Amino acid sequence: MEAKLQELRSRLAEVDDLQSAAGLMYWDQATYMPPGGTEARARQLATLDRLAHEKFTNPAVGKLLEELRPYEERLPYGSDEASLIRVTRRLYEKAVKIPSSFVSLLARHGSVSYEVWTKVRPANNFAAVQPYLEKTVDLSRQLAEFFPGYEHVADPLIDFADYGLKASTVRGLFSELRAQLVPIVAAIADQPVADDSCLRTYFSEQKQLAFGREVIRSFGFDFERGRQDKTHHPFMTKFSLGDVRITTRVKEDNLSESLFSTMHEAGHALYEQGICRDYENTPLAGGTSASVHESQSRLWENLVGRSRSFWQYFYPRLRDVFPEQLGSVPLETFYRAINKVQRSLIRTDADEVTYNLHVMLRFDFELQLLEGRLAVRDLPEAWRERYKADLGIAPPDDRDGVLQDVHWYHGTVGGAFQGYTLGNILNAQFFEAATKAHPEIPAEIATGKFGTLHNWLKEQIYIHGSKYTTAELVQRVTGGPIRIGPYVRYLREKYGELYRL
Repeated sequence: MEAKLQELRSRLAEVDDLQSAAGLMYWDQATYMPPGGTEARARQLATLDRLAHEKFTNPAVGKLLEELRPYEERLPYGSDEASLIRVTRRLYEKAVKIPSSFVSLLARHGSVSYEVWTKVRPANNFAAVQPYLEKTVDLSRQLAEFFPGYEHVADPLIDFADYGLKASTVRGLFSELRAQLVPIVAAIADQPVADDSCLRTYFSEQKQLAFGREVIRSFGFDFERGRQDKTHHPFMTKFSLGDVRITTRVKEDNLSESLFSTMHEAGHALYEQGICRDYENTPLAGGTSASVHESQSRLWENLVGRSRSFWQYFYPRLRDVFPEQLGSVPLETFYRAINKVQRSLIRTDADEVTYNLHVMLRFDFELQLLEGRLAVRDLPEAWRERYKADLGIAPPDDRDGVLQDVHWYHGTVGGAFQGYTLGNILNAQFFEAATKAHPEIPAEIATGKFGTLHNWLKEQIYIHGSKYTTAELVQRVTGGPIRIGPYVRYLREKYGELYRL
């Protein structure tokens, strides 16, 4: 059995190496690649994805997994060996249903579509990318059809990001949360909008980047195993547990853009850097789901990075970096500015209270597109109408409307957005468990110390990689299922105090 397990590991290592090479090519495309490389890069990514898929779905892998089944059954459920076999089998049984030719086609299309999006968004030209998005919707439906028997066409796509989750479950959670959020948004909207002009003057790009690096280094981001670069739409990627990279975008007239995207992506990276190093080159060496991953990025960005205690320590340092811009701005003014609640157009810039409304409408659009109830050509107008109805504001153009997010122009339609709101729900649930175990955490944050929080997260979440499903992990860490209570309490307490609700 040991020999068979070692053979499985060797085969999985080759698959992981190919996937990492593809990841490196995508990172290069999103950061430094010249536009002339688009056609070749699409071909290269398609080749690598096809080869990785063929190696993983080789019948020899399935044979090994079956032969290892008795060994797995004799081991404790949570042991590394049993978990590796179990998780690999789950992924294998899904992968063998998808032809390698389709994997190659999807990768090639995504690469080309991404490059088109990078050009048409600044030009506000949705018509130019419309046929690519129509093909993406069609390919997404085809992908779902490889998994017959679903309740909803989006279920197989959601399952890729959040194993075991269905559209019906997401709809239920979103409905419950929406009922709590809408009255809060309405109550705040009736009050004067906080002044955030202190964030919207000139801030040197290099100084912003340097300060952001200082912050995430204090969080625990290891620059010996990571780096940061600029891109169109911030993301985190990993080529190994020793090479975890983040990206950001900088606006010199908006301090929040780079600062909070840096914290956000660093949260993703802290998760990956904290995974048990023994899992390298295996399916266990990654976050357990999109929603748990997002819980970590939002935890470090919002529950830590937008807290008053955090800025009690870091604001004097920020004023030293930007004395002309912030020297006369009191801490409380700055704190209210970074937590300003308003009806806005851009999801990534949205405040904590309205953010989930942005996510929910995207999730609804995904379902409608996949169901065929909404045509891609009608999406821009549907977007404007939904924003007007949900947030009382309509985008003046498609650049800040349907073109603002990269997801549909690089990946699939379906499974892309629910993780953001589920991550918000989970981050409060995890943070509540952390502070219950270590009540000193808030006071430590106010002194610039994050070791207790970071170590708790590593021990409870990060180190396990993808060993446990989302449901299993939430149960282990919090003692119960995913629930919106901690998140709603957090929002009511924080914004109730800020807006005297």
